[in-house]
Amino acid sequence: MGRSVRGPGVVQRKVNRLLNIFYQHHCMTEKQITLIKNSWKLLRKIDPVLIGDVFYSKLFIDLPQVAHLFKTPRPQQSEKLIAMISLIVRRLHNLDELNKEIEELAVRHVSYGAKPEHYAAIGKALLWTLERGLGYDWNKELEQAWQACYAMLSATMIKAAGYTSKTFR
Repeated sequence: MGRSVRGPGVVQRKVNRLLNIFYQHHCMTEKQITLIKNSWKLLRKIDPVLIGDVFYSKLFIDLPQVAHLFKTPRPQQSEKLIAMISLIVRRLHNLDELNKEIEELAVRHVSYGAKPEHYAAIGKALLWTLERGLGYDWNKELEQAWQACYAMLSATMIKAAGYTSKTFR
């Protein structure tokens, strides 16, 4: 099977797109924050291992080359994922405090082998998982709220990781 090789220009465009989305939506509205918090309360009723399994299955189908980066057994990795999302959702009203933790998370992810181009696939897998988990409660407004939240998160992580246009040359 032929695999397409993505050059630095494609990666840079994806990173720029994420950053542009962030700067367009960097101020999440109060309504978006409320939507995210309320939807997350619904998802927290589901076993975190199940949510994580759905998320990682989707991620590894879409981006199989990252599966080897995850050394922790999936149940524990799922628990970590849900705990981190819960922390982020809880602190959406205090972005200054949250940004420090996101920056620390970014540095750790670089040491795991995370690359800027992975963020788009992770966001896609996250939104896909949220949509499946929320079922009929999922709608366009909620999707936009989560997109804005993920754009903020990923742009902060990419910046904190020190990725620049020079990184892609």
